[in-house]
Amino acid sequence: MLRTRTIFRSLCLLPLLPLAAAARPPLHAAGFSLKDILSYPFVPELVAAKQADEIAFVRTVRGVRNIWLARGPGFVPHQVTFYRHDTGQELTQLTFSPAGRTLVYVRGGDHDANWTVRVPPDPANSPVRQEVAIWRVSLSGRPPVKVAQGDHPALSARDQLVYVHRHQIWTAALKGPANPHQLLFDHSHPRDLSFSPNGKKLAFVSARDGDDHSFIAVYDLSKHRLTYLSPSTNRDSSPRWSAHGRRIAFVRRPGRGGPPQPILKEVPHPFSLWVGNVATTKAQCIWQSPDTLLGSYPQTDGNVNLHWAAGNRLVFLSDLDNWPHLYLISAAGGSPHRLTSGPYRVEDIKISRDRRSLVYDANTGAMASDNDRRHLFRVGLDGGAPVALTQGRHLQWSPVMATDREIAFITAGPKAPPAVALLSLDGGRIHLLHAGKIPSAFLRAHLVVPRAVSFHAADGTVIQGQLFDANPDGRKAPGIVFVHGGPSRQMLLGWHPMHYYANSYALNQYLAARGYKVLSVNYRLSIGYGHAFHYPAHAGLAGASEYQDVLAAARFLQQRRDVDAARIGIWGGSYGGYLTALALARNSDIFKAGVDMHGVHDWTLDMQDYLKRPAGYETGDYDAALKVAFQSSPDASIATWRSPVLLIQGDDDHNVRFLQSIDLANRLAAHHVSYDELIIPNEVHVFLRWHSWLSADRASAAFFARHLTGPAP
Repeated sequence: MLRTRTIFRSLCLLPLLPLAAAARPPLHAAGFSLKDILSYPFVPELVAAKQADEIAFVRTVRGVRNIWLARGPGFVPHQVTFYRHDTGQELTQLTFSPAGRTLVYVRGGDHDANWTVRVPPDPANSPVRQEVAIWRVSLSGRPPVKVAQGDHPALSARDQLVYVHRHQIWTAALKGPANPHQLLFDHSHPRDLSFSPNGKKLAFVSARDGDDHSFIAVYDLSKHRLTYLSPSTNRDSSPRWSAHGRRIAFVRRPGRGGPPQPILKEVPHPFSLWVGNVATTKAQCIWQSPDTLLGSYPQTDGNVNLHWAAGNRLVFLSDLDNWPHLYLISAAGGSPHRLTSGPYRVEDIKISRDRRSLVYDANTGAMASDNDRRHLFRVGLDGGAPVALTQGRHLQWSPVMATDREIAFITAGPKAPPAVALLSLDGGRIHLLHAGKIPSAFLRAHLVVPRAVSFHAADGTVIQGQLFDANPDGRKAPGIVFVHGGPSRQMLLGWHPMHYYANSYALNQYLAARGYKVLSVNYRLSIGYGHAFHYPAHAGLAGASEYQDVLAAARFLQQRRDVDAARIGIWGGSYGGYLTALALARNSDIFKAGVDMHGVHDWTLDMQDYLKRPAGYETGDYDAALKVAFQSSPDASIATWRSPVLLIQGDDDHNVRFLQSIDLANRLAAHHVSYDELIIPNEVHVFLRWHSWLSADRASAAFFARHLTGPAP
């Protein structure tokens, strides 16, 4: 009975309809369709051979993924795989042998960085599940060859392939019959496979008992002997071989356990650097981080980003001065020397072939707005300040060493989608590598250049954002707040390095072209603004303190003369879906419509998964945290939810359980709140199929057109 009195729509067929069929006419002729804007090419992965002048990258257009190869000195890209359909199967983990003679890759699975690999069903609704398999690329132009089922490949200097299959390490031949077989047995879930420089030994992380502790293991391939470096109750990770292969540096953190840690406040998570002797299996600590919040294990991509440098030195990353910066330390121990400094974040760190300098990207530059961009820099390990290699309104990320003196990287702009480029280590002119054509449907001339804006939250914190405004003529228009997911992400002044947020950028561009004033907000918890901003007090399930930033974004739009304050919408996915639902639940007086993609609606449904609650008698502040977590959830404010919402989720989502959408839908129905649904069977959290993105974006645009572009509510 409740559902018959609730305005409810199923949107399974809506994405097939033209947007003009929406109940109310569009604000503005966009000049391009969603299919056009989503035809942008994307480069999710770029790699280089360690000892050869070769690079390889994945290029995706409308869900069709293919691998391209380019060799020096000319680096003219040519395609080496020729997949023609959007199968939903990823191409990931491109891996060269050190000398560049062999290239392998993984096809299939779901390698979302938040979780472990999963295998989605066949997109044609076949009952046969797709496999995760390792393929070998023919560098002479022949079709790729499937080697074996498996994941996480590593290649030695001798072109030996090892990989993970069924939670064990396997090997297979790359020439002739593959003959895949288990290489060794270890009571673990192995990861981070890494060969010694001469290819005679294999190091890996031996993760034990649900990852409550882990060892650095070393397997001697000729002696068939498995050893461990100073095994302990700790969690060891990031094994890095020295140049001569006699030592391994690694990172150590305390094992899980001990008295329950507070849930409702941030606590330190220290780490240490160790160096082990492979022959004796003994390791010693060379540096211990301080037991402070800033000394905690870093959450930047690559975490500690440990590298073995020339001169018996190690490079690592830490937030010791409130920002993720690079440090240099002797492998014998001592005090670390800071290599980079300033209010910016260092990412995507690569060491030069001579191991005497580092190349990285960072959100800094000559313009104040560069904190919402990425540019490339180089810093020497023997002295001298970092040198800027790129600048301007375009973005650059993911550098790799293409030659001794050149780097390849990915670049994009506010209108130019991601592409691979080449640059000298000394800087200079950027040389774009033209791989394929940009589809003619992608009309970059119609895109808007987002503008950096800032505003204050209720507690005075300065919040950054990007405003998409295609019609700065002063006429009033509806506003839309976009909140990213993660939450450890940052939206930028151009196409995004992550495919998920490149799709978000595309939809924001489309909405702006339809006449909406779109504000993308980097609320606290976002990266790029320092450790304290990234780890605020009482955020998320501990109090949702970041919601005040979302509310401040809406008030920023309301105060603009060209925004209709009575027509503010909101949308976001994952953590952004959570904040969207929270905004509609708490402030339907401000947010008049929202699109909630696979959001969390009741933190307490998955508290044990989120917090890894220890077994035992002691519970710490768990019971108090349960209450705060529910109060921080959209479900807690369902009584004040009035605005319509569109719920979007794939039902094979293993990041946010589908139960979260079921739970919210039932509560909305019970409170007679209008909601629509777009449920995508067999789709995962980060949609693997291009048509899933197209369907979701079409439904979102139609939903906002129906609820925000008619007479003021």
